[in-house]
Amino acid sequence: MEASYRIVPLIIACALFMEMVDATALATALPSIAQDLGASPLTLSLAITAYVLSLALFIPVSGWLADRIGAKRVFMAAILVFLAGSIASGMAESLWQLVASRALQGAGGALMTPVARLILLRSVPRERLVDAMAWMGIPALVGPIMGPPLGGLLVDIASWRWIFWINVPVGLIGIFAVWRFVPEVPKRDRRPFDLRGFLAIGAGFLSLMAGLELLDGQFADARLALLLVAAGVLALLWYLRHAKSSANPVIDIGLLRYRTFRASLLGGIFFRLGGGALPFLMPLLLQELYGYSASSAGLLLCSAAVGAIMMKFIAGRVISTFGFRRVLLFNSLACALFVGLLGLPDPEGLGLWLLAALLLIGGFSRSLQFTSINTIAYAEVEEARMGDATAFASVVGQVAMAIGVAGAALLLTVFGSNGALPEAGGFSLAFAAIAAVMLLAVLAFWSLPPTAGSQISRHRPRPTLDKIEGGRLEGRA
Repeated sequence: MEASYRIVPLIIACALFMEMVDATALATALPSIAQDLGASPLTLSLAITAYVLSLALFIPVSGWLADRIGAKRVFMAAILVFLAGSIASGMAESLWQLVASRALQGAGGALMTPVARLILLRSVPRERLVDAMAWMGIPALVGPIMGPPLGGLLVDIASWRWIFWINVPVGLIGIFAVWRFVPEVPKRDRRPFDLRGFLAIGAGFLSLMAGLELLDGQFADARLALLLVAAGVLALLWYLRHAKSSANPVIDIGLLRYRTFRASLLGGIFFRLGGGALPFLMPLLLQELYGYSASSAGLLLCSAAVGAIMMKFIAGRVISTFGFRRVLLFNSLACALFVGLLGLPDPEGLGLWLLAALLLIGGFSRSLQFTSINTIAYAEVEEARMGDATAFASVVGQVAMAIGVAGAALLLTVFGSNGALPEAGGFSLAFAAIAAVMLLAVLAFWSLPPTAGSQISRHRPRPTLDKIEGGRLEGRA
């Protein structure tokens, strides 16, 4: 049993590592994929949004399936679905085949991470949970470093299709390892699944994203795109009404009454719009405008992941020293600034090392923001509602990132001409627009009190002197 507490997190981490590397490697290969499929690089945003949107839609189903069918079975099935999507993506001969295959991949990926966390929570003793979670966190740290250069290398020496096909042996070994070594997790009775709410959210998000993707006019009339956006908004509004009267809503909007959760969600939306746009914009900027090879672009992009890892070692100390509110406010400005600077024209004047430094510091800053947003969201949420809060935040975060990708593609279309990529000035405007959207997060975080999240950050702001009565200091935090 002693060895199982070590091998189970390792097996789970390897499966998640496959997913993380695949997602980050794909971004570097976008120009090559577009050329091979005879599509515009701008339309490849569909391959990213299809994956992210599918991820968002199926996350709320993961816990319900794990409790009804069994977490181990669901995890093995998730790997199998992800592999099927990988094989289909590698065999795609058109843009739409790739989009459909990526959606299948997203469905598998949506079940992997939540169910993996559930397996660890229910199979590993509490005294060993910290070490187990540390193993599970490795893919999120190492994957973004290995993904971009690996994707670039495969594009330059073989084909972009191998980005998907290398998942097959890893996934098959993973399925066997899960079957052989991961213990069965007891099933639990679960409340009825909110099918009507799930269908409403699915229809709303799909219509909204389809409308945003079609707004550029390449595939359909703009009037149809606006009609789809309106239909998506109406479906989501219907869900809000449904959730208020449902005993078991698939997404519990009652969580919005918590100030820290509400601010984290709203500010996180604006922040993730930019966070979703960058993985799409940067490979196009580096390869199509600056002329870097896929390998060189991949190596350059991994510097942002290095910055993110560096921040992980000091994030807790920074938040404890300055408090959530101050960190979120000032770091929102820093994140927006570094995104705007990445779009500066004239690569010769900017210099390779300066660009790498901007990516490194920007990754450092964005990592701190992600950590702060993801932590303060649960400061006021009761233990019994943590699962609902996690699902709510995950779905909204993934959809925001998908909208960010679609929005970035739309900006490049607007600033370009006839569906072609824009010149340096157009890229600069696109980056500036995304930076401006990220700045809106300040409005959400401004409403937080200085003591917000202090029960988990251990930050104690200095009181301001209001008055002294009878020798007693009264302060206002």
